[in-house]
Amino acid sequence: MNDTILTAAKESSAAAAGAKTNPTRYANAIRALAMDAVEKAKSGHPGMPMGMADVATVLFQRFMKFDASRPDWPDRDRFVLSAGHGSMLLYALLYLLGYPGMGRKELENFRQLGSPTAGHPEYGHAAGIETTTGPLGQGLATAVGMAIAERLSATRLGDDLVDHFTYVIAGDGCLMEGVSHEAIDLAGHLKLSKLILFWDDNSISIDGPTSLATSTDQIARFAAAGWHVAHIDGHDPEAVAQAIAAAQADPRPSLIGCRTLIGYGAPTKQGKESCHGAPLGAAEIDAAREALVWPHAPFELPDDVLEAWRTAGRRGAKAREAWEARRAASPKGAAFDAFMKADVAAEIAKPLAEFRATLVAEKPKIATRKSSEMALGVINAATQATIGGSADLTHSNFTITKGMGEVAPDDFSGRYIHYGVREFGMAAAMNGIALHGGFAPYGGTFLVFSDYARGAIRLSALMGLRVIYVLTHDSIGLGEDGPTHQPVEHLAALRAMPNLHVFRPADAIETAECWELALASRHTPSVLSLSRQNLPTLERPIGENLSAKGAYVLRDAAGKRDVTLLATGSEVEIALVAADILAKQGLKAAVVSMPCWELFEAQSEAYRAEVLGGAPRVAVEAAVRLGWDRWIGERGAFIGMSGFGASGPAGELYKHFGVTAEAVADAARTLVKT
Repeated sequence: MNDTILTAAKESSAAAAGAKTNPTRYANAIRALAMDAVEKAKSGHPGMPMGMADVATVLFQRFMKFDASRPDWPDRDRFVLSAGHGSMLLYALLYLLGYPGMGRKELENFRQLGSPTAGHPEYGHAAGIETTTGPLGQGLATAVGMAIAERLSATRLGDDLVDHFTYVIAGDGCLMEGVSHEAIDLAGHLKLSKLILFWDDNSISIDGPTSLATSTDQIARFAAAGWHVAHIDGHDPEAVAQAIAAAQADPRPSLIGCRTLIGYGAPTKQGKESCHGAPLGAAEIDAAREALVWPHAPFELPDDVLEAWRTAGRRGAKAREAWEARRAASPKGAAFDAFMKADVAAEIAKPLAEFRATLVAEKPKIATRKSSEMALGVINAATQATIGGSADLTHSNFTITKGMGEVAPDDFSGRYIHYGVREFGMAAAMNGIALHGGFAPYGGTFLVFSDYARGAIRLSALMGLRVIYVLTHDSIGLGEDGPTHQPVEHLAALRAMPNLHVFRPADAIETAECWELALASRHTPSVLSLSRQNLPTLERPIGENLSAKGAYVLRDAAGKRDVTLLATGSEVEIALVAADILAKQGLKAAVVSMPCWELFEAQSEAYRAEVLGGAPRVAVEAAVRLGWDRWIGERGAFIGMSGFGASGPAGELYKHFGVTAEAVADAARTLVKT
């Protein structure tokens, strides 16, 4: 098969050299740039770009709606390279099409420090990179979120302003990853007709043929999930074009299986795992140039080929200009601009301030998951930008509020998505919704199941997206469901992640404050760690959002402190009771609430010193100790969990594991004595 296809490549390339109109010649530009960049870097993955070059050429030259000079055009089609290891496919396209900031120099500096052409596509590094990819499967799952956002936006603003496709290239590895099942199932259920996936069906993985590890009939799998499916020769441009046209017309999401040769054009390595993740080598590249009839030096392109690609990059300018005219004339034009701005913080500030004042007056004793629902009721009434959801725990997470409406396969007018039992898929889809623009997505599950979603949470943080994770049942306080559902190490694991705000509010007021901060953080995702058990409203001034400082003195000592008690969430109440016990014993204890370590770390050294004080410190949190020594110091004590939880009523569990006011007071007395 390899010899047959290579012979065809020679024949078609030779014909192209004469007629100079054959799309294979344009595809060979991608192949050449990919193998040259990988060779120069002595690192990378040339096989996939060379194999999928024909598909990409047809897609971008004939179907994709975009304007390379305006890569931020809101109604552009989105392209996601889920198989992110093949990043040179994307970089070559961006260079060929004339995207700003992607010149020959950037290709020659592939995988070098400081270059936008990183080993895997990184969102924000260069125009035209719609999302960070590389962890296989997540690009596909993120694209599902983009397609959801497109339908949500079109329903609100009209198809004349919002009408674009999301295209994805995924490999065998993407489809092996479990998140792919979550993504394709959700997309099929929601009938995301504007989502088109190209499967690079080359039957090769790093270890060798995919038959080593899988026998799945992917076409049948996607069809079973409600997708339109096709299987074509990925090196036949007309077959590719016909498949795309059929997919665009189908009311379902579409899979186009593209049978390809990995490393297409490399005479001795095509079709083999040896060209997956390593440079081809100088000799093989010379042979490939001969086979592809490409007699050009590294990184050099014939003028007519480059001009044909640049023409394709300009092709969408008229469509963009027509869209801009429609937006200017549309009665929804101003609404569209406001939607894209998504200034949620301005919309919710006053309603949340009034809500906090109500809480001070009423002093409810409720779980923070319930106070989160109350805050969301205020937020969702004040803005249309929030899109909520839950991984099949809606009435445990309390993530839906009155009047939101539910998103359904044939009705995207609602604002609440039932993601099903798909924590990873939900988180990745929320990334896609945030990347699309206009919305502030939030989604709920139990804190313990953040493990399932962690890969996508990490990409939220890496890309700097406003995505909010509502993680309830945040400690042994959830009770009888036992240790499988009781998170103990999860706060530490999430706090270890860069650019992630982990909020653990102590009461209804802090919960509202944390929601305000999360929605105002345009470039940082947030976790809201919320209790199942009821917590009292604590006494403190509300003139400012004290949670914004990450930690603050909730109750100061009368005079010089003997000890400082630090706590988060449900354990702040325990610290306050411990302070009362110590007061009766003649010891002066200050109590510090620490709803967000990351924000506290960002405060001035002087403010941190003022809050923490110079007295010995005791921390209490129904979680493991890891990380607390940063705040309690070498002489500090910690009251919390040292192992997993157990099944039983919450109150009994706190006593059983020694997370009590008495234990905090005992630790404080010991520190003061020493």
